[in-house]
Order: sequence, then structure tokens, then C-alpha cells
Amino acid sequence: MTLQEAKPLLAAIQTAYERKETLAEDITEADLNSHIAAANTRISPFDLEIRSTFHQTTRKRVYALVNSTSDPIIQLATLHTPDEIGFLKRVLDAMFETYNTSRHEIMAITSMQAVRLAKPSDSDRRETQDGAQGAAGQGLKMFEAEKMLKTLVDEGWFEKSKRGYYSLSPRALIELRGWLIETYNDVDEDDEDDDERMPRIKQCAACKEIVTMGQRCSKRSCSSRLHDICTQNFFTMQRSRNCPMCKTEWTGNDFVGEHAAPSTQKSGKRRSGGGSNANRSRMTAEETEILDDEE
Repeated sequence: MTLQEAKPLLAAIQTAYERKETLAEDITEADLNSHIAAANTRISPFDLEIRSTFHQTTRKRVYALVNSTSDPIIQLATLHTPDEIGFLKRVLDAMFETYNTSRHEIMAITSMQAVRLAKPSDSDRRETQDGAQGAAGQGLKMFEAEKMLKTLVDEGWFEKSKRGYYSLSPRALIELRGWLIETYNDVDEDDEDDDERMPRIKQCAACKEIVTMGQRCSKRSCSSRLHDICTQNFFTMQRSRNCPMCKTEWTGNDFVGEHAAPSTQKSGKRRSGGGSNANRSRMTAEETEILDDEE
């Protein structure tokens, strides 16, 4: 929910409470924050909290009601089948592993790429049989995978861009923040592969929120990232256009998100492990060629 969406609701509440008509246009952000603070006090015993973040491209503040203790993936399991949850996890792995490398931090996926993940790989099934977390199941049919993508957009978990890329919505970034960091930032300092040593989930140097769309330092070994909407104020305050970490000149031409995708096919590779070969087998010949170049 945004401030604009909340205004009519808060106006109705204040009208009923004060017995005097309050117009939606009279509601301010301070009013909303006051109501949220009061609501959080009441709902905190139930492990619920209203949190907010900025949309990465529009800069609108988005508010969401989240469970502060429960695993968000487990929460989703109450609304979706095990096969649908399995598909969602494979899509997230693709976003944050396969299509999130030191060269191309895309962290988004096209419909075609997602549909190829409709069914679990043989490796996924073996991992499940060996006791790994999650259930592989039989997977989804292609039309079911496409329907699930639409459902995730309708439920506010995914956003679909004009170019046809699916990425996490502000709501998802609020609710999944801890889970994403815990799941994908398991860094092995002894690994010589840059993709293994670099945290996959990175925060904006300005606002400290997760960056899945924005800009990156041109030095591949540097983890500094900024949202597009944060760059102007950030560098104005810094009085220079240098990376805040390594001091390399900030070009503004090195991207995070769908603009980081090669113009033809999207590239990337998964972390070392059972799922790597399986994901590779789902790639087109052109994707595999780009992957070989990265290796």
C-alpha cells in the first residue's frame, strides 16, 4: 500500500473517529506514520509489524504488513501447493544465482526462462531424497507455471516490467529481506570464484535497502551498489562521483537489474552444488555460450 492508496482509508477512519468529515487530500504522511506507529503497538504481540521501503524506480514509499518471526516461504505455503512453492524457490534461485553473476547482476527472469523451471531437475529430486530442505514434487505444467507467475504478480510478490522481466516487488523485498540474505549470502571466503566470495544480496550505499535495480561500481570485485534514484543526492553530498568503497570513478553505465542483461540472451550460473548442471541443461545454446565465457 502507498500513501495515496492509504489516504481514503485514513480519511474514513478520522471522519468516523472525530465525527467530522476529513477529506483524503487532507491526509499527510505524518498522519499515516502516526496511525502505523499506533497499529504496530497493538499488533506486535502477534508477531506482526507494518514496515516500509521505497520503490526502487519510482521512489514511492510502500507499506506492507509482515510477520516478524515466521519464515515467509512457509507463510506462502498456506496459500499455494508444494509444487507451486517448489517452482517459486527455483525461480528465486534463478534470479539470485543463475542470473546474478559478477558480470551480469540481472536478478530478474523472463517468462520463457521461468517456464523452463516448471519441473524440478533430477538433481533437485536427489537433493530432496538426501534430506535437503524443501520438496521437489512432480513440478508444474508449463501453463501452470505461467499462471503461477501471474498469481505472484497479482498477489504483490513479483513485478513485471515493460520488457517482460519478472523481479521482486517492494512487498517481497520487505518480507523476504532476512530470508534472501540468509539464503544467498552464504559466502565461502576460501573459494577462488568471485561469484562464490561476493555476497549476492547487496544494499544501496545511500539508503541501505536491497538493490535489485540500480547501478554498480565498475570494478567487479567491489560490492558497492546504488539505486538510480539515490545517486544524485548521494554524489551531491559526497562532492565527487567516486565509488564510496574503492574510490573508483562511478561511471553510471554499469547496471544492476534487467538493464544488466546482454542484449540477446541472459547469462549467469548457479553456485556450485547439485543444481548447477541441472540449471545449465535448461539454458539455450546461446545462454550456455555466454556462461562458458564467464567461466
